[in-house]
Amino acid sequence: MAGSLNELNQPTPYKIHIDDELLDLTKKKLQLARFPEEQIDIGDDDWSQGAKVKVARINAEFNQFKVKVDVPDYGHQVFHYAHHISSHSDAIPLLFVQGWPGSFLEARKIIEPLTNPPDASTQAFHLVVPSIPGFGPGDPAKKSGFGPQLTARGFKKVMVDVLGYDRFVMQGGDWGSMITRSMAFQYPEHVRACHHNMFTCLPPPWFKAPFALGRLILSPYLYSKRELRSLQKMQKYQKEQDGYLRIQSTRPQSLGFGLGDSPIGLLGWLVEKLHDWMDIAHYEMPDNDVLTFVMMHWMQGATPGFRYYKMGFGEAGEGGLSDLFTRYLDTPIGLSHFPEEIAMPPKDWVGLVANVQFRREHDRGGHFAAVECPELFVQDLRDWFSSDVVKGAMQGEK
Repeated sequence: MAGSLNELNQPTPYKIHIDDELLDLTKKKLQLARFPEEQIDIGDDDWSQGAKVKVARINAEFNQFKVKVDVPDYGHQVFHYAHHISSHSDAIPLLFVQGWPGSFLEARKIIEPLTNPPDASTQAFHLVVPSIPGFGPGDPAKKSGFGPQLTARGFKKVMVDVLGYDRFVMQGGDWGSMITRSMAFQYPEHVRACHHNMFTCLPPPWFKAPFALGRLILSPYLYSKRELRSLQKMQKYQKEQDGYLRIQSTRPQSLGFGLGDSPIGLLGWLVEKLHDWMDIAHYEMPDNDVLTFVMMHWMQGATPGFRYYKMGFGEAGEGGLSDLFTRYLDTPIGLSHFPEEIAMPPKDWVGLVANVQFRREHDRGGHFAAVECPELFVQDLRDWFSSDVVKGAMQGEK
């Protein structure tokens, strides 16, 4: 039975609605936009100075709901989520959590194959895709401090208290990787296994893992080609591409005055990330999908998505990001490594902080794997979550 957002734990059906007034304002701003002139020696394929802009249109098809829950140590918060129920009797509840600059729409291509696989012998899932508060139609947090820890508590409320999934598995990339790891730490009785296509941890300290540190020092000689390329990619990201992270995690509201008021500015800010983080040699995002991504942040004025970085990196102590990056997680973990992913540390780094039971390397794909190569992504989820390790965990073995 549909509920009201005045009540707790009662889902209310929801459809994305973009106000005509906002669309009219966006069109006017686009008509008045001034584009930066390219220098004559910068080619069309040279993104070293930033974005090249394409324009597109929006379209979204999900079974959507909103629900108000009482988040521990915070209070009431409204969450947006999509919920697709499989007809298969052995389907496993799966929470799919995205990151920035994406949104819940990253799950579009994987809904059907995950919920309705081609035959009865293939693992199926009840798929739940929540929006991080302030991303897309997700209501932004009204008070400060709402980072991954509180998001994890809210998502647990949605999965357990609202939808009744007592035991479930999770998939996380980008911020979703950190939110799902936080959920696994806080609620091990409910979270039985995780899968990540991005995994963040710190370099091994000498006093904890001298051999891993020595291997890092001698990485040109001891790392595999795959590990060496991933390390170089992480180093390039830190040197050339994380300027957005610095400003969004320190002064997000100042940035919002400009990009939250300029559709062209926001498009440039986000499309650069799509270009740099995708495997553009194997996938080019269609124009309408580009605008879909951008519109999910434009509809909120962009600032809530920026602000999540300040809330996330502002979390300190137990459960904060530094703690997540260094504390060992006993929950069974599966990893999929796509070559253009911006963060997938060497195996011995990850092994210090995660109980990795499944790992698969691919020869194409990037940061948005569910969008870029959904068939590979879906197969990894099926294989990992149908394994004996996960089956045992779902039955109570861990």
